Amino acid sequence: MTKFTLEQSWFPHFLFTSRESAPLWFVVRLYVGYEWLIAGIDKVMNPVWFGTGAGGAIKGFVAGALRKTAEFCKPDAACHPDVQMWYASFLKDAVLPYPVAWSNAIAVGEVLVGIGLIVGAVVGVAAFFGALMNLNFMLAGTVSINPILFTLSIGLILAWRIAGYWGLDRYVLPRLHSRSKLYGSSSA
Repeated sequence: MTKFTLEQSWFPHFLFTSRESAPLWFVVRLYVGYEWLIAGIDKVMNPVWFGTGAGGAIKGFVAGALRKTAEFCKPDAACHPDVQMWYASFLKDAVLPYPVAWSNAIAVGEVLVGIGLIVGAVVGVAAFFGALMNLNFMLAGTVSINPILFTLSIGLILAWRIAGYWGLDRYVLPRLHSRSKLYGSSSA
C-alpha cells in the first residue's frame, strides 16, 4: 500500500487545529451562543412561542414567508422571490399542520444551541444545529443577523476540534473518543 503525505498551509492549520487559535474561537463561540441563548429565552418566555398554547408566532412567520413567494409577484414585474416554491411547500405541508411542535422545538433548540456554545460542549454539533436553524430562517426570507451567525457557525463546525478547547469539549471530546474505541468503532 502506498502512503501519501499531504501538507497543510499554516493558516488553515492555525485556524482549525492549533490550540493557539482557541481564544479566537472562544470569543466567536460566546458571541454566537449568546445570540442563540437570548433569542431562545425570549421565545421560551413568550406564550405564542412556547407551551401548549404556542403556535401563533410560527403561523405568522410562515404566513409572512409564503407572501414572499412567486405567487404574490406582480404580473408585469421581473420576479425574484425571497422564498422558493419548494421551501414554501415544505412550510405549508410540514410546518403549518404542526405549529405547536415546531414552535416548541425552535424555542428549546435555540436555548440548547446557546448553552452548548457558551459552555463549549460538543461545539461542532451545537454549531451545526444553529447553522441549520439559520439556514431555514434565511430560506424563509428572513435576513436579520442570520447570515452572520450562519457564517460564524460554519467556522465553528470546521474548527470543532479546537473551538471548544476553552470549554467543556477539552474534557468531553477525549472521553467520547476513548468510548468509541471501547465499543469497537472500527476504521479501515
